Amino acid sequence: MQFIDLQAQYQEYKAQIDAAITRVLNHGKYLFGPELETLEKQLADYVGVTHCIAASSGTTALHVALLALDVQPGDEIITTPFSFFATAEVIYLLGAKPIYVDIDPMTYLIDPALLEAAITSKTKAIIPVSLYGQCADMDTIQAVANRHGIPVIEDAAQSLGATYKDKKSCALSEIACTSFFPSKPLGAYGDGGACFTNDDKLAEKMRLIVNHGQESRYNHVAIGMNGRMDSIQAAVLIEKLAFFEKEIAKRQVVASWYRAALPDFLSPPQIASYNKSVYAQYTVQVDDRENVVAQLSKAGVPTAVHYPVGLHQQPIVAKLSSEKLSFPITERCAKRVLSLPFHPYLDEKTVKQICAQLEDSVSVK
Repeated sequence: MQFIDLQAQYQEYKAQIDAAITRVLNHGKYLFGPELETLEKQLADYVGVTHCIAASSGTTALHVALLALDVQPGDEIITTPFSFFATAEVIYLLGAKPIYVDIDPMTYLIDPALLEAAITSKTKAIIPVSLYGQCADMDTIQAVANRHGIPVIEDAAQSLGATYKDKKSCALSEIACTSFFPSKPLGAYGDGGACFTNDDKLAEKMRLIVNHGQESRYNHVAIGMNGRMDSIQAAVLIEKLAFFEKEIAKRQVVASWYRAALPDFLSPPQIASYNKSVYAQYTVQVDDRENVVAQLSKAGVPTAVHYPVGLHQQPIVAKLSSEKLSFPITERCAKRVLSLPFHPYLDEKTVKQICAQLEDSVSVK
């Protein structure tokens, strides 16, 4: 059993993907090939924004977004402590300070009710994370940000394709960033990411930054980085985008099978009534997680933990700051969350088997 079966997807669309890669090999433009511009236009159209800037990874996309907002050492960026480390990493890289706000216990998303108290004169941006495939409460977050003139960056690494009040993730804030890491709902065959915006000036800045601040060859008008996406990843993503909605529909069917088969005492994060999730992961909470994982492993069921430690508890954070931070909801979730096998190619029988094994594992002490 695979936790995520990328091979099944490849076999389903092998002819299209192989042909796309072969086209790149034939024209030889491994960077700035025609696929890059095509992908950026298709992604912008798909999301419903004016600009998409492809990047070499989701982390790079976040880094580029903060640079475009001119984040400086000492600035404060509000975000959630319950996320992959990249969300905070890019803030630390710029010498800025993450200001963590705890999560909603029902959705595991940043709690908008706590934002106002976290804002200071040093606040430069807010980064809500759209976790596990569903969007944060972006309207409420944006309303708080607007009152203070603070830009919002949606960390949509796990939510491309999701909708919030019938509007696509990545079209809900000044800038949004996503990831095309292979295991993501829309995954490349290597690293990749993208920034999205409707702001022409921000788009121009981000395009410069991802290519060494280069306006034309050897003419550098900004400090940037090597943050480009290569043509092969762009080619793969063009093909995958063509069947992405079909795969999202399959993901939602698999999620419905899980909901029906899960024991009553286990429940995943609540999906808000206005949200449609793409289920980047299917995650539940369990007591005695280490034992449950061991029992499932014996039964041949792979699992993962997203995420076992709050960002504020990471070892490097203790070295960077002497502050003693506590976020009880994040810390409780980090001890209990468990992600189950999930991908569009799971069948109902397998889902039922996983849930039966999970129920048995939870009962074994």
